[in-house]
Amino acid sequence: MSSRRDFMQKRGNEGKGVALHPMTIPYSNLLEFTIAIFRRIGCPEKDAQTAAVTLLSADLRGIDSHGVARLIGYVRLHEAGRANPKPGVRIIHETPSTAVVDGDSGLGLVVAPYAMQVAIEKAEKVGTGWVSVQNSNHFGIAGYHALQAAKRDMIGVAMTNASALVAPTFSVERLLGTNPMCFAIPAGEEPAFVADLATTTAANGKLEILQRKSEEAPLGWIQDRDGNPSIDPHALKSGGALLPLGGDRDHGSHKGYSLGAVVDILSAVLSGANYGPWVPPFPAYVPMPTNMPGKGIGHFLGAMRVDAFRPADEFKRHMDNWIRRFRSAKPAPGHDKVLIPGDPEREMEAERLAAGIPLLPSVVEDLKALGAKLGVGFPG
Repeated sequence: MSSRRDFMQKRGNEGKGVALHPMTIPYSNLLEFTIAIFRRIGCPEKDAQTAAVTLLSADLRGIDSHGVARLIGYVRLHEAGRANPKPGVRIIHETPSTAVVDGDSGLGLVVAPYAMQVAIEKAEKVGTGWVSVQNSNHFGIAGYHALQAAKRDMIGVAMTNASALVAPTFSVERLLGTNPMCFAIPAGEEPAFVADLATTTAANGKLEILQRKSEEAPLGWIQDRDGNPSIDPHALKSGGALLPLGGDRDHGSHKGYSLGAVVDILSAVLSGANYGPWVPPFPAYVPMPTNMPGKGIGHFLGAMRVDAFRPADEFKRHMDNWIRRFRSAKPAPGHDKVLIPGDPEREMEAERLAAGIPLLPSVVEDLKALGAKLGVGFPG
């Protein structure tokens, strides 16, 4: 089997669940439903559309754990008074190339696109734009935001901190989130290079898949409450922790720890958001941390105009050359092609735009119940 198919099949199984039969919903129908739900909780039409498009970008790209399955979570944040449907998002400090944005407790799905647009506008004027955000909520997938800059012949950067599930190297305490980062780099004839990754060895969603399958976790994903390596996918529930990218010190976990820390600092210490163990949890039923030092969740977004460094056409021609050379690398045994970061997600997006988005039965039932509660018919 090809390396591309291996990766796509693995991604699909993680998103859908093995041995389950998902319902496939056309993207346009699911988008209309999601917009209506955001309108029902009080979002203005424009914000509802922005939030829905941002959220569903995860489903389109095959990152189902961060897509419409989380819609009920955003509604619960609103019901708990933690997500403002009509935020007064504003710049509270700026220079020609930088800004700090206060999200007024708005949906990160709305706040982050606003902040990225600020970064893009600054880059258009002075070459680069950097925006750190405070007082926000979960912003969906980092890739969506970074790609907005790449579409404008800019290098896009997007990252966010998250609630603490990760133990730093040599620690038994959970002090960092999965803290994803994305770099989107435009090319010419080739698709953009998109490196969108968490700074942990595995995300919590992968543990949930193993729990459903009654399978053990690979060593290097998690540790138990005492800091010992664990293969129990339920370890987080009993005080364990996710591990930084690398798993342990011998395999470079100090590097994953460092990357997660950088995301936390740029997103929150720089902006005035909460950081480390004080980042608010996404589930509304989880108690908020005490003695919080900042405001909400933090993000960091950036845009660098390519022609601030060299002519854009020249750069993109060389990016095409870079991509093609890596694609033509001799594959390892059992694989027929070397992938470029962003390939699987881009192919999945094309497939799902054409064929629809598959949703787990449990997700469908949750969405139907949510629609019935808010008076919005589910399209299925």
